[in-house]
Amino acid sequence: MKKNMGSADKIIRIIIAAIIAILYFTGTIQGTLGIVLLIIAIVFLLTSMISFCPLYAIFGISTCPAKEKK
Repeated sequence: MKKNMGSADKIIRIIIAAIIAILYFTGTIQGTLGIVLLIIAIVFLLTSMISFCPLYAIFGISTCPAKEKK
């Protein structure tokens, strides 16, 4: 898997995942919506850790900075 996520994208995903987790565990969001959002938060964390987003690959998007050729 070729990395396709930049550092800003990873930080944003981690912040969103943390907010969703806090809202879920404090009971602000619950039920089916809470579970779906918690799953999305987990996916955000996993994709941030491996720096690869499958949807970015499908659509040909990359937020990873271009490497300089030597």
